[in-house]
Amino acid sequence: MKKKINIAIDGHSACGKSTVARMLASSLGYLYIDSGAMYRAVALFALEQGLAKEKSIDAPGLVARLHEIDVLLKRNTDGSICTFLNGEDVEESIRTMRVSSVVSPVSAIPEVRTKLVELQRAMGKEKGVVMDGRDIGTVVFPSAELKVFLTANIAERGRRRWVELESKGVHMTMNEVVQNLSDRDLIDSTRKVSPLRQSEDAILVDNSSMDALQTYQYIKKMAKVLKGEDSETGA
Repeated sequence: MKKKINIAIDGHSACGKSTVARMLASSLGYLYIDSGAMYRAVALFALEQGLAKEKSIDAPGLVARLHEIDVLLKRNTDGSICTFLNGEDVEESIRTMRVSSVVSPVSAIPEVRTKLVELQRAMGKEKGVVMDGRDIGTVVFPSAELKVFLTANIAERGRRRWVELESKGVHMTMNEVVQNLSDRDLIDSTRKVSPLRQSEDAILVDNSSMDALQTYQYIKKMAKVLKGEDSETGA
């Protein structure tokens, strides 16, 4: 008997979490929720309002204005998901290195996490959700039927992020990209609230030598078993 499940994919930056999660959601007919995009939207708000600069965050100022922030994910007709901040499509704006440089410290603010975790839990209440992030399996969906912790060595993650940025016309040295990833790893794994860590019941997947399609296929086999489907059928 087929059933809907929630799938939580956590892991380090530039492991392909969002790409794989989107592929899974599309193939399973599930809702994809990019939790990272939601935090990036808050980080963009902080930057635009002068509450963040480089790695310095005015946490009290941002907390005082959280009530002004409305983050919404909308599905396009082609199945892709766009992030809206206070009614404006900010999908491209939140993917810049400017936002990447402040998203981890913004995400470490307890009040920010509380606000967004409430929204995320509400989205997954009816099951049939694929969500990726840093604390999905440990905090947002601790009872998710399938939890995956995705990782890769930092050299490979740096290469992937560099290729992604170059394709968008953003030019940085490989050292700069790797340093940004290292900084984010440190902040994400050492913050006091909801740090990045592998939950005890999560399946560790190192995709250093796997591409997005191979990673997706590997995780989908596990999902199909949990859904009560034949793991050998379908892509």
